[in-house]
Amino acid sequence: MARIVISEFMDERAVAQLAAAHEVLYDPLLVDDMPRLITEAQGADVLIVRNRTQVRNALLSALDRCKVIGRLGVGLDNIDMAGCEARGIRVIPASGANAQSVAEYVMTSAMVLLRGIYASTEAVAAGQWPRPALSDGRETAGQTLGIIGFGAIGQTTARLAQALGMKVIAFDAMLAADAAVYAQTGVRCVNLDALLAAADVVTLHVPLVDTTRSLFNAARIAAMKPGAILINTSRGHIVDLPAVVAALRAERLGGAAIDVFDVEPLQASDWLQDCPRLLLTPHVSGLSVEANERVSFMIADKILEHLR
Repeated sequence: MARIVISEFMDERAVAQLAAAHEVLYDPLLVDDMPRLITEAQGADVLIVRNRTQVRNALLSALDRCKVIGRLGVGLDNIDMAGCEARGIRVIPASGANAQSVAEYVMTSAMVLLRGIYASTEAVAAGQWPRPALSDGRETAGQTLGIIGFGAIGQTTARLAQALGMKVIAFDAMLAADAAVYAQTGVRCVNLDALLAAADVVTLHVPLVDTTRSLFNAARIAAMKPGAILINTSRGHIVDLPAVVAALRAERLGGAAIDVFDVEPLQASDWLQDCPRLLLTPHVSGLSVEANERVSFMIADKILEHLR
């Protein structure tokens, strides 16, 4: 019987599935008590985390018995992968399990920002009628969506966008221009510069690595099509948020939806207040009831398979 330590929230039915066969410590608040987490990690054969648990330094050193880490999500920037490999620890992500949730977030954000009419409740309830000011929104159909990173999430987003009548183009530095997935999905492969010049909506689905850090700096944001919308559900550090805010205030960008930040939780910031056409959400694009179920049971099944 293995000992499994789960440091962040997981569907409790999936936890019960693990507990039926192994000893399980499940404490969603463990991530916020690093001394205790390190102590519990010393006796763990399996560690299951989300994105807040930083598996590096002292925590990684404490994993003397651990043979596998389950990641309730897909990003691996919170895990020292080289350190895990050196220790013989296998890392298992929940690849694809939250793709639908993220894709729906992207399309919802795109539609809200393109149309630009959904912040009028307070004015209308107060007896105002800002109809002329809200009559120049854009329809989603006919717009061009540019997807940067064409893995499972990017491909799911493409399908939703095509169903709404959008044209879809994509760039992925890890895929050959003639990769079969482009023909299979009906998505045109372009280089990054061409994508920025053509896309009315740009959505990011890349991991945080050296080549993507600061990918969307001020210069790259300035190269986007005037009035375009930027959506980041990948990781902070990929997008320069102050540059996004400056572009929104200068009316260079038509909108932005940012779900991930350099430091989370995001600290209170005066420079973000009253920024037009800016949507900020607390790293929830991949979280939904259904996505949590899929992610949790996928990791539970893979962990049980690994332990057999």
